[in-house]
Amino acid sequence: MNTSKFDFDLCVIGTGPGGEGAAMQAAKGGLRVAVAERYQQIGGGCTHWGTIPSKALRYAITSTMNVLKNPSFREMGLNTSPTLEQLKRGTQAIIGQQVAMRQSFYDRNHVQLFSGQARFIDEHTISIDGGEPIRSRFFVIATGSRPFHPQSVDFDHPRIYDSDTILGLDEMPNSMSVYGAGVIGVEYASMFRNLGIKVNLINTRSKLLEFLDDEIIDALSYHLRDQGVVIRHDEVMDRIEGDDDGVVLHLKSGKRVKTDALLWANGRTGNTDDLGLDQIGLVPNERGQLDVGDQFQTGIEHIHAVGDVIGFPSLASAAYTQGRAAAMHLMGQAKGNLRVHDIPTGIYTSPEISSVGKTERELTAACVPYEVGQAQFKSLARAQITGQTVGMLKILFHRETLEVLGVHCFGANASEIIHIGQAVMHQTGEGNSLKYFIETTFNYPTMAEAYRVAALNGLNRLF
Repeated sequence: MNTSKFDFDLCVIGTGPGGEGAAMQAAKGGLRVAVAERYQQIGGGCTHWGTIPSKALRYAITSTMNVLKNPSFREMGLNTSPTLEQLKRGTQAIIGQQVAMRQSFYDRNHVQLFSGQARFIDEHTISIDGGEPIRSRFFVIATGSRPFHPQSVDFDHPRIYDSDTILGLDEMPNSMSVYGAGVIGVEYASMFRNLGIKVNLINTRSKLLEFLDDEIIDALSYHLRDQGVVIRHDEVMDRIEGDDDGVVLHLKSGKRVKTDALLWANGRTGNTDDLGLDQIGLVPNERGQLDVGDQFQTGIEHIHAVGDVIGFPSLASAAYTQGRAAAMHLMGQAKGNLRVHDIPTGIYTSPEISSVGKTERELTAACVPYEVGQAQFKSLARAQITGQTVGMLKILFHRETLEVLGVHCFGANASEIIHIGQAVMHQTGEGNSLKYFIETTFNYPTMAEAYRVAALNGLNRLF
C-alpha cells in the first residue's frame, strides 16, 4: 500500500491505558502516530473519574480509618471524623501528576495530539470535531466505556449516582444502596462501609463476583457482612423513586429499600455512539462494544479496538497490554508475543482480592487432578505486626507434576502478592513448580512468605 497518501501510519482514538499502550508501542516502532482525545486532558476515564481517583480515595479512607481505630492514637485522645472533602483533597494532585507524566510520554515520542471528538468519514479518514480530514493507514479504537444508563432511572436526581459521578459526592450520606454487585459495586460498597455508611448491596446474581474462586467469594461475602454490609442476592430492580430526603429502590421481589443515596453500578456501555461507525460499516453490540479477533482486529482489517470498548475483562492493566499487542500486530510483528489472555484480576475491596490462573471450579470441571495449599494471613508474623490478619493465600497445583495452576489471594496487598505466583506460573517446564516456593528463601517477616507456608501446606496433603 502507498503510505505517502496518509498523514499518519497509525491514528489512535482515546488516551486511556489502551490508547496509550498502542500509541507508545507504535511510536517506538518508528511509525508516525497521532492520537485523538475528546476530553480536555489526556488519560481517559481511568485517570480522571475511574481507577486513579477511586483508588486514591480508597487509600485515603483506609489509611485514615486505620489510624483512627488504632488503640494507641485513641489513648492519645485522637478522636475525629474526617469529611469526604478532606479525604478527597489529595486526589486532584495525583490526577495532575498522572496527566503531566503521560503528556511527557507523547511529547518525547513525537506523537501528535488532537483535541476533540474523532469521527470516521471513511475507512481511512477521520475528522476532529468536523475539521480537516486526517488520513491514516491504521486505526486503534480505544474509547473506553461509561456506566450503562437505563431510561427508567433518573440520573439527574441529586441523590442518584453512577460510578462516574459518585466521586463528586460532597457530603457523606448516612445510608446508601449500591445496585449491582460486580467489581465496581463491591469496591464502592466496601469503601463506603469503611466510612461508617450503612450499605445495602443489591446483587442481581446468586453470588458475588462469580468468576472468582468459590472460597474467595465466600470469604469476601463473610467479611462484608461482618463489616455490616447488607447483601441481597437474586434481586432485580423494578423502579427507582428519587425523593427529596432519599431514594427508594423498588425490587421485583416486592421489597423496598430506602436510603439517603443510590449508586447505580450495573453494567457498562462502550463509547462508540459518536464515532461515525455507520460510515464504515462497523456495528457495535447492544452494549456499544466492538467484537474483535485474537489480535484485536475489528471486522475491518486495518482497524483494531482495545480496552473497555471491547468488553471483558475491562481492566486498565489489560487495556494497556491489549493496546501494545494491537500495535505489534499491525506492525507485522509475531503473534502471541504478549500474555493477553492470562491477566491477573485486581479487586480493590478492603481487603483486596487478586487471582491468576484457574479456579477450583474450572479444574474440577476439566477433571484435572489438583491439590490445594493454603496460608491463613492470621498466622503470618507480618500480618500480626500490621494488624491486617484478615485473608488467605491459596495455591492450586497439579498433584503429579506439581505445576502451579492457579493462585488466589484475599487480604492486605493481594494485588501485589499475586505477581510472585504469576511469575512462577509463566515459567516453562520444571520452572513452574510448587517446589519453587518451598526451596526459595523469602524475607521475614513479609506477606510474601505466605507462598512458602501455602506450598508446604499443599505438599503435606499429598502424603
